[in-house]
Amino acid sequence: MINIGEQFPAYSKPAVVSIEKGKEFETLTSETLVNENNQWTCMFWWPKDFTFVCPTEIAEFNANFGEFRDRDTTLIGASTDSENVHLAWRHNHDDLRGLKFPMLADTSKSLAEALDILEPTEKIAYRATFIIDPQGIIRWASANDLSVGRNVKEVLRVLDALQTDELCPCNWEKGEATLTV
Repeated sequence: MINIGEQFPAYSKPAVVSIEKGKEFETLTSETLVNENNQWTCMFWWPKDFTFVCPTEIAEFNANFGEFRDRDTTLIGASTDSENVHLAWRHNHDDLRGLKFPMLADTSKSLAEALDILEPTEKIAYRATFIIDPQGIIRWASANDLSVGRNVKEVLRVLDALQTDELCPCNWEKGEATLTV
């Protein structure tokens, strides 16, 4: 997996941003990661659309969309499925119709390869999560096996800790004291 402290790889990929006819697709690029608005980015990957664990995670990220927004963080979901498959899944799954974040389509698998998150047999993405700072630098990366869903509250806890730019002890929660040296 790509290392902490590295620049997030360059990309330009289609994404589903809406289920509204004529407004479904946009192109997302790595340039959106580096911005003047001091926005962070959380990009999370899932293995395949139309599966069982994936929609539980996607729905939980969506339920916490406001938490990410309140932390000046752009949320992006991604997999190696196409934008058309993403759109069909959103139309056909009750928990995915009202998503507030884009679903990036990496059909060439070039971004997943650059991040080194492809499962070697099926060539699908692991359940990987990246927190990227406003300069486009990876500050946290986590990956789960295909069968295990991640904990969105832990992603938010780590984001809070990174945004303090201070030393945060084990199990630190937002509002608690940080360490002084």
